[in-house]
Amino acid sequence: MSAVDRKAVRVRIQGKVQGVWYRGWTVETAGALGLTGWVRNRTDGTVEALFAGPADAVDRMVAACRRGPPSAIVRELVSEPEQDPGLAGFGQRPTV
Repeated sequence: MSAVDRKAVRVRIQGKVQGVWYRGWTVETAGALGLTGWVRNRTDGTVEALFAGPADAVDRMVAACRRGPPSAIVRELVSEPEQDPGLAGFGQRPTV
């Protein structure tokens, strides 16, 4: 895959997104889509994630994040372009 086919975005998700298995769901979903990056809680109650990979898979992940896992209530999702970190795998990071 060439760099042209890849996309990276950072998203911030607001709503009832902590304590509802959002991060675990994100790790599973992003992994199934073959994405790289990370997800973490933030002390302001939001969830932040960086997704990188094939553009169509990144777009599908962002769309899925607008719904989230069954117990989540997503009120807002903000997405912005990001540098492709070239990371391997997808994982959880500590809260910041």
